[in-house]
Amino acid sequence: QVQLVESGGGLVQDGGSLRLSCAASGSLFSRNAMGWYRQAPGKQRELVATITSAGSANYADSVKGRFTISRDNAKNTVYLQMNSLKPEDTAVYYCNVVTWRLSYKYEYWGQGTQVTVSS
Repeated sequence: QVQLVESGGGLVQDGGSLRLSCAASGSLFSRNAMGWYRQAPGKQRELVATITSAGSANYADSVKGRFTISRDNAKNTVYLQMNSLKPEDTAVYYCNVVTWRLSYKYEYWGQGTQVTVSS
């Protein structure tokens, strides 16, 4: 079992910045990927960015060049630096961890943190 604790959401003006953090504890196997998804009101949850344990990152087109995902493997923590925020980035942001052991995949979600960008 893996527990995820998120922090860093809040209210920011258009063009501002925020940094999200998500610390994972528990049975996190060496082969894993950590990431962020978001869900705006009335919309489906969508991928924002992911990063593997080897450091390979993937971004949604809508955030490329503005958001940066990083991780500290020693702390099992993933970060999302969000710059040049826009009102359309307003959503609940969820931390996600996928970890594999042998042929089994395990997936965990955080409780979500609200990000609100005012125009």
